[in-house]
Amino acid sequence: MSDIIMDIAKWNRLLDKVKEGLMVRTDSREVQDGDVFVAISGPLCDGADFVKQAIKNGAAYIVCASQIDTESAELILHSDPRKALVDLAKAYFKTDSSTVKIVGITGTNGKTTTSYLIEQMLTSAGMKVGVIGTVSYRWPGFEMDAPLTTPGCWQLHEMLAQMNEANVDVMVMEVSSHALDQERVAGLNFNAAILTNVTQDHLDYHGDMESYFEAKSLLFSHYPLTDKRGIINFDDPYGKRLLESYSPSIGFGLGSPDELSGDNLCGEMISCTGKGMVLKMTFGTDTWEIETDFIGKHNGSNLLAAQAVGLHLGLTPEQLKATSFHGVPGRLERVRNDHGFDIFVDYAHTPDALKNVLSTLKDLNFKRIITVFGCGGDRDKTKRPLMAEAACKYSDVAVLTSDNPRTEDPLEIIKDVRPGMKGCPMTIEEPDRAVAIRKAVKEMTSEDVLLIAGKGHETYQIIGTEKRDFSDVQEVTLAIKEIYG
Repeated sequence: MSDIIMDIAKWNRLLDKVKEGLMVRTDSREVQDGDVFVAISGPLCDGADFVKQAIKNGAAYIVCASQIDTESAELILHSDPRKALVDLAKAYFKTDSSTVKIVGITGTNGKTTTSYLIEQMLTSAGMKVGVIGTVSYRWPGFEMDAPLTTPGCWQLHEMLAQMNEANVDVMVMEVSSHALDQERVAGLNFNAAILTNVTQDHLDYHGDMESYFEAKSLLFSHYPLTDKRGIINFDDPYGKRLLESYSPSIGFGLGSPDELSGDNLCGEMISCTGKGMVLKMTFGTDTWEIETDFIGKHNGSNLLAAQAVGLHLGLTPEQLKATSFHGVPGRLERVRNDHGFDIFVDYAHTPDALKNVLSTLKDLNFKRIITVFGCGGDRDKTKRPLMAEAACKYSDVAVLTSDNPRTEDPLEIIKDVRPGMKGCPMTIEEPDRAVAIRKAVKEMTSEDVLLIAGKGHETYQIIGTEKRDFSDVQEVTLAIKEIYG
């Protein structure tokens, strides 16, 4: 007992020092004289293994789960260093006193588009909005490219503090299943939690779909606020399961909520063409319509999710009608050109996402659909033939190429994808993505549509361990210029 009491006393003293400005690090390479080092373990490493390097770099305090020799540094034992980091981050950045409302978005597909739609909606309503997501981290006066969809715990609390200082009203953030499983968002108080959908992805990490769904569900079962609202897609089977167990919530969808109780935002697609859509909403006794240049049912679902958040935050149907919803980088992004070609770049890198995008294009009555796609290296191999099946089901020409091969041989990845290519009217295999895009452009006529899928907004390609400059939008623009002048 005396050891526990002594550790608690040491821990409280450390918290006080951190509140006064003592710096905390989780990367031993970044430690400077006098810092605190928190030894967090990962799936492949023990945090205690990095303590010696942290001490060598000047760490004065070590927070660790095991009794180890810390030489001249003071050891503070903690049963869970990840939770210790949360408390230290809250102490350092004073995020418990933040007035910024937080909206978290999880799901396999649609997180980024939904975050942009919420940003546009709330900005139109006169609010200051911050966004943390796949494309960038941004708020009024600040923007940086996003290295991760959801950053680490310390950086999240730092950015929340900066948003609070900038008088941001609402922070909208994409919350990945990895981040939930690794407790990166611990210590944040979410005012709303959105589930867009759950389809196959990241099984190399989670193992099976049920574990993947359970990770997504943590956004709802943890991080509670008394007025937190679940915003959940009742068209999705996993979403329907979550709606049956989580309250309070708003269900949303383009279908029927069936016998689900509670509040539901129901959408009806009045029209959907290549020029855009008209979407009718019903919520209780209120009905309203929105006209937008977005296309596709999946974007109708994303619009509903955003509007459900607006309703939860107090916006009226009149305010929602007044919102101008416009494009999202790399999400069915039209590549404008002088030759009138219909070319879209999309981030679709899962079988379900690719199916959704291609089925959207199929409904627009182009003469042919030409699809450029690939599969990432060092990722879930089981989805590779499924990606090909999705491409071939809807495409007249399927161009199989590299995505981010990482440390795998691109030809071996293509070999894994190939079994799903059966039945496609025409196939082209080209491991060089730039060359593949040029071959696809050469194949086009003015009546066709070209979809370049998988990388979307990304401005790089990972080959080996190297990030090389590469943009699908820039590459296809260059291809058109080179081929057609």
